[in-house]
Amino acid sequence: MDQYLSLCQRILNEGSWVNNKRTGKRCLTVINADLTYDVSQKKFPLVTTRKSFWKSAVAEIIGYMRGYRNASDFRKLGTKTWDMNANENADWLSNPVRAGHDDMGLVYGAIGRNFPALNGKKIDLLQKIVNNLKQGIDDRSEIYTFYHPGAFDYGCLRPCMYSHHFSLVGDQLYLNSTQRSCDVPLGLNFNMVQVYVLLALMAQITGHKPAQAYHKIVNCHIYEDQIEGMQEQVSRAPYPAPTFEINPDIKTLADIETWVTLDDFSCRDYIYHPAIKYPFTV
Repeated sequence: MDQYLSLCQRILNEGSWVNNKRTGKRCLTVINADLTYDVSQKKFPLVTTRKSFWKSAVAEIIGYMRGYRNASDFRKLGTKTWDMNANENADWLSNPVRAGHDDMGLVYGAIGRNFPALNGKKIDLLQKIVNNLKQGIDDRSEIYTFYHPGAFDYGCLRPCMYSHHFSLVGDQLYLNSTQRSCDVPLGLNFNMVQVYVLLALMAQITGHKPAQAYHKIVNCHIYEDQIEGMQEQVSRAPYPAPTFEINPDIKTLADIETWVTLDDFSCRDYIYHPAIKYPFTV
């Protein structure tokens, strides 16, 4: 939590105004941030200076692991985070490849589970990583990536957190996640949870102990209409980190793909300040 608030304060103090062409808004921006989450100690990096809806973040990462490309599938899991990008993004609505209402196109897990190969076939990057890690193999390229420049015109949004690199040292599993762009008041709250949960889940289904998750963000920004809310948030004293629990019956990737729901996750001892309603920019 201290890492998060330090980054927020840094943006407010040192950020430069940048005009964002896609949204038509100005952003207070800094470049480069590195956050670390100790998953081994079960210190859940959930924001406490305002109420955070962590279940929606977990539902989203489960959808990425399943390779979903339709907002309705994410809603069934328990999150509406893709509704606006799928159905209210003007550029996407006019894109001829869009396959109707709720279609997101080739974004995030839809790329990662079906990565186009040069021979015309598809590569399931996540399944390859799971297979290797279960055998104790780390080929130094256990990377689940959503970044494919050739697919940018085939989806409603370019991936923000686009790469997850797993590393195995003995029985300890590490994760390095890289994010090109981050809406700090709204997106980072989700992304911290997702990095943590992804490492915890992957360690559990591959039979290893979770270690540290390292989260690198390149472009960190606060939109101009979020400044007032962020000034209020950084003035609040954080509460102790809650703990996060995963159903121990989740043992395989197939489990995650088929029967896992939000009921299989719990957050204990979560104490938080009142909610702050930040504008969301499509």
